[in-house]
Amino acid sequence: MNEPRRLSAEYFDQWYSNMAGESPGDAVKRRHLGLPAYFLSSSLLPWEGIGEVAEALRLRPGDRLVDLACGRGGYGLEIAGRTGARLTGVDFSSEAIDQATALARRLGTSTGNGAEFRVGDLADTGLPAASADAVVCVDSIQFKSDDASFREMHRLLAPGGRVALTMWEALDRSDERVPALIRVVDPGTALERAGFVDVEVSDRPHWRPPERALWEEAAELDPGDSPALRSLHDEAVRVLPVFDLTRRILATASVGR
Repeated sequence: MNEPRRLSAEYFDQWYSNMAGESPGDAVKRRHLGLPAYFLSSSLLPWEGIGEVAEALRLRPGDRLVDLACGRGGYGLEIAGRTGARLTGVDFSSEAIDQATALARRLGTSTGNGAEFRVGDLADTGLPAASADAVVCVDSIQFKSDDASFREMHRLLAPGGRVALTMWEALDRSDERVPALIRVVDPGTALERAGFVDVEVSDRPHWRPPERALWEEAAELDPGDSPALRSLHDEAVRVLPVFDLTRRILATASVGR
């Protein structure tokens, strides 16, 4: 949720490297977010939220889903597995792409069949125009929330396609205690400006209790010499003082036919 020291691929390559394999932080996230043992998360969307996002995307078997800022691939693979969609994941971290590809291979035909992952930017995926039936971005749009990212989502989607974004939003955008990345996010306005229709931004307060519990445990744990636990612990210490200054939201929209 908070702003990393550098918004660079190199920063996130190291961040994902710290989580490679079975990270100690994975058990903490799974327990609080209700995720199954096979799931690798680099975000904070709970199990219940995955179902809500999948429903909002209105995917049918064989549709193409693009997961932007896909991280380790867990969320996109789960949604594709539930809906029968074909998955393309995009992230600017090559380390994230390597881990997502490995996860899809391990899951095999259960959820990873036909999934592909590639290095690309939120605002420049390199994918063909109108090649996707749905786009999802889980807890990451704040890292590049300028108009170019929303225009790229619109460009990727075929007529009638759907987008679903999960994120945090400042209750008061003038409150400088909230990280700047969160304060500038205005998904409703940005989606409309990019040409989307049927824009809806809805509060998801029931996603908050498991997230708070996760941060409270992470803030109290001793990370020892684990880089993954150290990262989780340090973020918890930053997040908890401003936790109640934000809300959890789901933004959805469509491309006109």
